[in-house]
Amino acid sequence: MKKKLGAGLLVLVLAFLYYYVTLPAINIHESGFWFFLAAVVVVILLLYAVKKRIRSVYEFKSNKVLKGGVFVILAIGVVYAVGALLSSPIVNANKYQKLVEPEERNFTEDIKEISYDQIPLLDKESASLLGDRKMGSMVDLVSQFEVSSLYSQINYKGQPYRVTPLEYASAIKWLTNQKEGIPAYILIDMATQNTELVQLDEGIKYSESEYFNRNIYRHLRFKYPTYMFDQLSFEIDDEGTPYWICPVKKFNIGLFGGQTIGRVVLCNAQTGETKDYKIEDCPQWVDRAYPAELLTQLYNYHGMLKNGFFNSVLGQKGCLQTTDGFNYLALEDDVWVYTGVTSVSGDKSNLGFVLMNQRTMETRYYACDGAQERSAMASAEGQVQNLKYEAAFPLLLNISDQPTYFMALKDGAGLVKKYAMVNVQKYQTVAIGDSVAECEKNYEKLLSENGIASDGASTGESNTVTGTIKRMAQAVIEGNSHFYITLEPETQKITGPDQGNITQGQTLIFDASITSFPEIIGFNEGDTLTMEFKLGQPVCQVVTLEGQEAADAEESQTPEEEQPTDTEE
Repeated sequence: MKKKLGAGLLVLVLAFLYYYVTLPAINIHESGFWFFLAAVVVVILLLYAVKKRIRSVYEFKSNKVLKGGVFVILAIGVVYAVGALLSSPIVNANKYQKLVEPEERNFTEDIKEISYDQIPLLDKESASLLGDRKMGSMVDLVSQFEVSSLYSQINYKGQPYRVTPLEYASAIKWLTNQKEGIPAYILIDMATQNTELVQLDEGIKYSESEYFNRNIYRHLRFKYPTYMFDQLSFEIDDEGTPYWICPVKKFNIGLFGGQTIGRVVLCNAQTGETKDYKIEDCPQWVDRAYPAELLTQLYNYHGMLKNGFFNSVLGQKGCLQTTDGFNYLALEDDVWVYTGVTSVSGDKSNLGFVLMNQRTMETRYYACDGAQERSAMASAEGQVQNLKYEAAFPLLLNISDQPTYFMALKDGAGLVKKYAMVNVQKYQTVAIGDSVAECEKNYEKLLSENGIASDGASTGESNTVTGTIKRMAQAVIEGNSHFYITLEPETQKITGPDQGNITQGQTLIFDASITSFPEIIGFNEGDTLTMEFKLGQPVCQVVTLEGQEAADAEESQTPEEEQPTDTEE
């Protein structure tokens, strides 16, 4: 009897140790749970075989308990395999394809031009360099703590930030400091590059670098034994209190398929107190409930499986996928994942791009033909190839109503040296600047010179002007001919939304690119033109053009009595 109790106790101890280390969720949708069950059965069989002194294959086969145990293991394996197959896209392509339903939107309406202090100038790699440098200056902390590699991107007080906790430098440092906890986290303003080490009144007691029960994963597992957690992120609320954001997986297709996020657990990193929310009730200040990798995978299901699973593997007709990489965009007080959308044919162009909300999973699609991000990065690097700078993965901005890739250019040490803007649709249009303001100024000048957008402020809507040409001048800018036109003030008649911004008799300069309006060559001073234009300073960009040459105008005005008649003949 004592031996049986001892064996049973040993099984329980081994099972607990396995569970304590691997932390599988007690949930049939968790793959690790099935392996845990199989491992427990294997341990029981081994202990039983040792007790019965089973030493040969014959003895093993003749023992009903061992044969039954093997059958149980095989049954677990069969259930797992069948469940995996029935949950896969092979038999559920239509369900996978509908996990997200992108809404097609207008780029210029959704993504307004933002000010310099809202543009994230750094990527995660550059932010980590600033964090390490800041930590190195904290003499009292650097010997005991290191900076975590998390660097979660968040919106904090309306600005883009990256935030990351400190962590214990080693097990010995944990032993000597765990009573007070981790004393600070690092906060980096992605626009100004200002780096702050935020000291806490109460230390962080629950983190990834803790051991035993205060380890954040073990703390969550014992509080929520059935929850399957996805990637955790470190964020701060509006008061600067540190939290762990813990998304809970939800499987929508069979046992293991169609993962989304069903709930979010918020864990106070200082006290360990938790709050459990449905995903639709997640607080507004939370920025990352859906990991970026999960969102891009969900969109790939939508783009690849629209014509079935086998088409996605063989013919690939109409199949779309996200491009290699993603970035983040602050929009509507949320963080959105940005990535391009391209065909699977292997070309270097995008058909459009998507924005995916990390808190709600809302997905927006914007149709916009243009270069892939990697092509734009190569184009920007080509402008500074003598300096051997490398481009960070771009951020998508709206500059003069143009979808524009914005990226930092970094030297070999990873430090940001310059900035680049590349037009999405015409990626040969590249502007470089030592500051964001200089880069944007150079970019808008290029847009104007190439007839892509007007230089200067306007309502963005077209106006109409009719008048007689007073003067025309031709100029060649980067290989493109442009005609600059002024009209006689007394004949100039303007209608449109900017009419109130133009004083009577004001001389405007109109830019007509010969590539867009080759007919402009046939006009001279004195001819009459009617043009649609966008108001700019100092040059107005011509949108459409039509006119009448002076000679034709005179001919059309010849008095009827001067025409020859049959009587005169």
